[in-house]
Amino acid sequence: MEMMEGDVMDKLEDMSSVYDFDPITGNIPATKVEITVSCRNLLDKDTFSKSDPLCVLYTQGVETKQWREFGRTEVIDNTLNPDFVRKYILDYFFEEKQNLRFDLYDVDSKSPDLSKHDFLGQTLCTLGEIVGSPASRLEKPLGGIPGKKCGTIILSAEELSNCRDSATMQFCANKLDKKDFFGKSDPFMVFYRSNEDGTFTICHKTEVVKNTLNPVWQPFTIPVRALCNGDYDRTIKVEVYDWDRDGSHDFIGDFTTSYRELARGQSQFNVYEVINTKKKMKKKKYVNSGTVTLLSFSVESEFTFLDYIKGGTQINFTVAIDFTASNGNPSQSTSLHYMNPYQLNAYAMALKAVGEIIQDYDSDKMFPALGFGAKLPPDGRVSHEFPLNGNMENPYCNGIEGILEAYHQSLKTVQLYGPTNFAPVVNHVARYAAAVQDGSQYFVLLIITDGVISDMAQTKEAIVNGAKLPMSIIIVGVGQAEFDAMVELDGDDIRISSRGKLAERDIVQFVPFRDYMDRTGNHVLSMARLAKDVLAEIPDQFISYMKSRGIKPNPAPPPYTPPGHTHHHTQI
Repeated sequence: MEMMEGDVMDKLEDMSSVYDFDPITGNIPATKVEITVSCRNLLDKDTFSKSDPLCVLYTQGVETKQWREFGRTEVIDNTLNPDFVRKYILDYFFEEKQNLRFDLYDVDSKSPDLSKHDFLGQTLCTLGEIVGSPASRLEKPLGGIPGKKCGTIILSAEELSNCRDSATMQFCANKLDKKDFFGKSDPFMVFYRSNEDGTFTICHKTEVVKNTLNPVWQPFTIPVRALCNGDYDRTIKVEVYDWDRDGSHDFIGDFTTSYRELARGQSQFNVYEVINTKKKMKKKKYVNSGTVTLLSFSVESEFTFLDYIKGGTQINFTVAIDFTASNGNPSQSTSLHYMNPYQLNAYAMALKAVGEIIQDYDSDKMFPALGFGAKLPPDGRVSHEFPLNGNMENPYCNGIEGILEAYHQSLKTVQLYGPTNFAPVVNHVARYAAAVQDGSQYFVLLIITDGVISDMAQTKEAIVNGAKLPMSIIIVGVGQAEFDAMVELDGDDIRISSRGKLAERDIVQFVPFRDYMDRTGNHVLSMARLAKDVLAEIPDQFISYMKSRGIKPNPAPPPYTPPGHTHHHTQI
């Protein structure tokens, strides 16, 4: 076996980023949503004819909160009821509060400068509000001109269709180069999608097939947007490596293809020569380093989180707050429940950050709010699921503000006590979830706690039972305690079990609040990050429930036809 001069150097250069890739966190491009804009009854600014409207969309940066122009529709001449054709395509993130502002102008000249045109009104909303409205269609009044009715704006969201496909494919290779002194190579392949700027992002890695130059890899399934971001002609680069135990994998060669080519399935077009450019340059007689053949290819449409939301599934939000004595006396500034007149405490901040995003997906904005671990008036009995508003029959609060108000009220009336039992509030939500398992509702329980838990065994039991139901649990740990028990409940590393039964899916997400308090005191930013991290897993947990139960989304209600667009049927 001869070792080519320069091969050692090649080997060092070829130890690329291959072994850093974690397929679970491999970032898939965002879901893309198309926004269509219509308006009704706009102000008339033109003397001799009707206004010539244009809609401008602004998005807001997370860091700066500055509004940036995102795009403009076309101008439609002479109408107060425009249905704009040019759409906005936005990246959608369930876990972020994506603020949008729509401004309308009456265009009077060719100038791109908006100050040269008449302002017709504006509206503010979040992308979640549009998506979470019935049939993902939101109608809002336009405002911004004192004393004038500016008409209404109608915003519809549609998920771009190529976001939802998953492709399943299988490859084999023949006569790959032999890279090991003893035995044959241990080949694996790495797939990269190309980005707009010509760089490549790793998106899939096959398993290693040991000791063969003619491997057949297992079939694998990958979201189409992970493979090509929805652009069927974009280059897909595939590198073939020989696996080495120490991680210094040897580069065998590479080839390029595209989704469109792969989609032709097994054919002479889908046999690829694996080329090692360095070898090709050095050796006159070099042909290739083997071939890779596509054995099979199929594609199927997956239902997405937005399909269910658009079909009317509601997300019910319940909050449970830890009222145990370990939080400290609320009248003292060291307490986690301290009522600071100037700023929200950690409990209120976490509640607001998570609640403000989830509320977009709950049509009635009425949220049950519970407390646990306190002695209640008048008789001082300890309760582990009491309504913050004091109303046993109706624990619902109106909006996030309503929950905060009830929280502040109850701090004045109950006595912090103990022990810290989670199971009652988990079972409380589970009872509701058990009553609607048809996919029309999904329940999210937010528990905010200082983390010292007394009923670990019962809580695990409750979570294992809850994993069969349409529910997810978010735990935010406040204060400086060790949160080992919370990390265990999170179940990311080791799936939680109780009495030998494993939870059928992971439904708990835990984060420590202190990780998000930035030194500068910029709470806006840190709370946006907190919400992002705790909510990021919810769409997948939601889908895993729906899939496991074989629940398909309802078709969205038929598109609304604005008045003035009806077809007149003649009476017979």
